[in-house]
Amino acid sequence: MKTATMMMMMYNAKAVIDTETVARDWFKLSVGKFHEKIRSGEIRLPLVLMEEESQKCAKGVHLMDLADYVDARHAAAEKELKMMAG
Repeated sequence: MKTATMMMMMYNAKAVIDTETVARDWFKLSVGKFHEKIRSGEIRLPLVLMEEESQKCAKGVHLMDLADYVDARHAAAEKELKMMAG
């Protein structure tokens, strides 16, 4: 089953998942640390801001962006495993 399909079931078909949930479920980080890592480029995910020009607005990650990120990390892990296996 595709990653995006699994995530759609996991998050009740929500298009955007709040950053608190993403930080907890996928990164085991506080939301503040998660936002910091995104700002620094350490985690390369676009944030969806529900209001323009508001620092306190709701923030989320689009489900497809998260699925693509997980798939990319999976591909990198497979590549590393193949390199280690020779």
